[in-house]
Amino acid sequence: MAGGGKRRPRGAAGAAGEQSEKNGAVKKRRSNQADIPDSLCQEAETCYRLRLPEDFYQFWKFCEELDPEKPSDALVPSLGLKLVGPYDILAGKHKKPKSTDVNFNLHWRFFYDPPEFQTILVGDSKTQYHMGYFRDVPDELPVWVGANEAKKGCVISQVGDNVFAAVKLFLSKKLKEVTDKKKSAVLRDLDEKLTRTAKDLGYSLEQKTMKMKQRDKKVVTKAFHGAGLVVPVDKNDVGYRELPETNANLKKICKAIVDAPTDDERVKAFAPIQEMLTFVQFANDECDYGMGYELGMDLFCYGSHYFHKTVGQLLPLAYSLLKRNLFAEIIESHLGSRREEGLDQLEP
Repeated sequence: MAGGGKRRPRGAAGAAGEQSEKNGAVKKRRSNQADIPDSLCQEAETCYRLRLPEDFYQFWKFCEELDPEKPSDALVPSLGLKLVGPYDILAGKHKKPKSTDVNFNLHWRFFYDPPEFQTILVGDSKTQYHMGYFRDVPDELPVWVGANEAKKGCVISQVGDNVFAAVKLFLSKKLKEVTDKKKSAVLRDLDEKLTRTAKDLGYSLEQKTMKMKQRDKKVVTKAFHGAGLVVPVDKNDVGYRELPETNANLKKICKAIVDAPTDDERVKAFAPIQEMLTFVQFANDECDYGMGYELGMDLFCYGSHYFHKTVGQLLPLAYSLLKRNLFAEIIESHLGSRREEGLDQLEP
């Protein structure tokens, strides 16, 4: 269990290896440790049962310098971005009354967020823009930071391998849109501070780093969300087999089910899915766990409640077979309470 043990020392060589950093950058980061109490860091990771990367804590420190009173709101005036999710633990928001029954599996979990996605920043409420860490395995560090606009669909885009890079990209786009000189000056000032801090700490500000490209090579299928699925595949190609339908055809099948005028028509339209479920059973028997993972994820991403029962059969099993049990628990919680509003579990 990721969050239950003692938290790794921030800036330790092990984390450096996982983040593919050069020795010089590691030394630099050791001299710039985010001085957040270990007990608070431990609490954030225990609540979520997920390890959080060094940049998560360093970015909190950066926001504390911008706004010592309300670090969570430091980026709201300039970028409209608010720090949420595990940042709420650092802010002490979880200590308020009524927070004892909080399910952190659902805290700021948007409609299309798969278990692999952990929201850390929210933006425009109209589009439900949000950023979060994306990880392939629950007991490993995130592979990159992603962004999604839940009101527009399930697509998750890669926006950097750390939160500094993700916010830098968002800021750069904002700068191109702003015409007001005063607002532009504020953004340029923030850009300079963020860029300087990131470079001092040794973080890449690229949208796509070499580490991210290496991870892309492990992706067995993009899936509907585009973020890609990674499963262990041995030298005999055991671990994943393709679905018998292309993404385009599978979406047509899903549309036919959702648009069916009667229940009888819907049952008929489900026939290709039923056939694929049989193929998934064969695949699971032969250790090709990625097939059920892909079908379950695609149906989840399609978003219709008509698929929730099937997703509930496919994904928890796939995660269990892949030894990603926390993800199995998250998807079960999400399917039981999948909604578009009221995502802040700590709201009074």
